[in-house]
Amino acid sequence: MKESTRICRFAVIGTLNALITAITIWVMMDELDINYMLSNVTAYILAQTHNFIWCKYWIFPVEKRKNNVWKQILFFCSAFGVAYTAQFLFLILLVEGLDVNEYLAQFLGLFIYGAANFIANKKITFQ
Repeated sequence: MKESTRICRFAVIGTLNALITAITIWVMMDELDINYMLSNVTAYILAQTHNFIWCKYWIFPVEKRKNNVWKQILFFCSAFGVAYTAQFLFLILLVEGLDVNEYLAQFLGLFIYGAANFIANKKITFQ
């Protein structure tokens, strides 16, 4: 598969993940009055569940079945951990350190997460 096709597919799924994340954060923070950190964790876990399925079968389909699904899940969770940690530290820095609006910080964190997630999944999970 051409890299440009893969990046376009990742952008489509990334947009859907961003919507899942944004709606979850909005409901939890505005409607349920839950703090921004717990809202962030919950939203990213929901979006990652969605993301794994699409990455496995559409964005990074593996012709060779050398990696079984449990190994891919382990690697995917590791890639998620790396990308999420980068995003979460960025979020805390913006909100607590630079006094950026919590919603704006959540939005900006999506870009940090997306880039780190794409690279980690391409290089580690679905190689």
